[in-house]
Formats: sequence, structure tokens, C-alpha cells
Amino acid sequence: MGFVNSRNLWHEIPVPSSSPKSRSKPLVRPGAPVASVDAELADLQRQTRAQHAQERAQDYVEAIADLIAVHGEARATDLAKSLGVTHVTVIRTVQRLQREGWVTTQPYRSIFLTDDGRTLAARVKARHNTVVAFLESLGISPSVARGDAEGIEHHVSEETIAAFERFLAGRKTGKAA
Repeated sequence: MGFVNSRNLWHEIPVPSSSPKSRSKPLVRPGAPVASVDAELADLQRQTRAQHAQERAQDYVEAIADLIAVHGEARATDLAKSLGVTHVTVIRTVQRLQREGWVTTQPYRSIFLTDDGRTLAARVKARHNTVVAFLESLGISPSVARGDAEGIEHHVSEETIAAFERFLAGRKTGKAA
């Protein structure tokens, strides 16, 4: 068997044998769909792409809030170091965050969160902390839990976060969630 990519989904197809007779037949009828795409799967793929689009913005506002909490300000150079990106990448992303109403800046000054930016940063930080605490409650080391949370926090639903929180609350009180 081999695989063919159709709409970013990989589908198994037969691989022709080495006999000349089998090579003369096409693997798939020209123009025929390789496989029908499940509507629910397609919807989940769209949701994931939308979440990916928001990840960077969420990471930036969270990092800006952290820098302000620790240093009293968030400078582009500190943000670049914190996120492991270039100064140019920070400038471009901060411009996008300004257009979206999450930050304000002035030339040669720090980056400031708007009220909406502070709200988003607090929400993202809370989700992050919940995911880290949940993973650690499963016995995952703190450093691995923090690293894994960086991806998970953006992709779990509010329902899943609420379940994590119930589980953690149950562990604190000694009751099953």
C-alpha cells in the first residue's frame, strides 16, 4: 500500500506491483475523488486552523503581560528574547496586535496592553496554568508539562479546560471529579 495526499488528508491506495500488466492500469480513475471527506473532520480541521491563527497573538499578549509584571515594561528586544524570535518579527506581530486592539505603542517606547489585551492575557495565562497543573497532576515533570502546555493551551476547548479544572478541584478536596 502507498499513500496519496488529498486535501491535506493522507489516504491509503494500492501500490502497483512490478509486473508490466499491473503498471498499465491507473491506480485511481482520473477525476475520481480519492475519498470523501467527513464533514465533522473538515469542521475540526477548520477549527484547528483558526486556533493556529490565534496562537501567536495569545503567546504575545501573555509574554507582554509577563514582562510588564516582572520588569514594569515590555520592550520589543525583551519580547524577542522571551519568545525566541527576531526583533523584526516582534515589530510585525505587534503591528498586527495594534490593529486588533490588544496593544498600543509609541515610537522608542514600551509596548502596552489595552484593556482587551489585558483581558486576553489573563485568560490565556489561566488556561496555561490549568493545563500545566493538570499535566503535573498526571505525574508529568514540571519542565515537560510547561513545554507541552505551550501547544495544548491553544487547542483544548472550554469544555476540556472546565473538566481539567473540576479534576484539579476534586484532587484538592480529595473528592473524585
